[in-house]
Amino acid sequence: MPASNGPNVGFKYGWSDFENAWGSDMNDNLIRADALTQLAVKDKDLSAPPGSPVDGDRYIVAGSPTGAWTGHTKEIALFINLAWRFYAPKEGWTAWVNDEDVFYVYNGSSWGIPA
Repeated sequence: MPASNGPNVGFKYGWSDFENAWGSDMNDNLIRADALTQLAVKDKDLSAPPGSPVDGDRYIVAGSPTGAWTGHTKEIALFINLAWRFYAPKEGWTAWVNDEDVFYVYNGSSWGIPA
């Protein structure tokens, strides 16, 4: 049975019992879980990737992104294995922004400080 993407975080699921699903799909699930669990980002005001990211660095991509971040406004950018991965937020997601020491919530269209 082919796997499906879950509606919330996007984990793949639905393989038949004993089906070999450990390959890239399972690795993607584990990277996604690591990236989005206890979400804290370094910054939310950058429109271009930083010059020297470290594995595990996460950012909320600001408006008018350039370079490797082009087309990923408002998404979570994760640097892992020398490449960027992007995750579109869902309404209600929260993220701690390290450089501001503040929680932000995604309301379905933008990130903001909860009232």
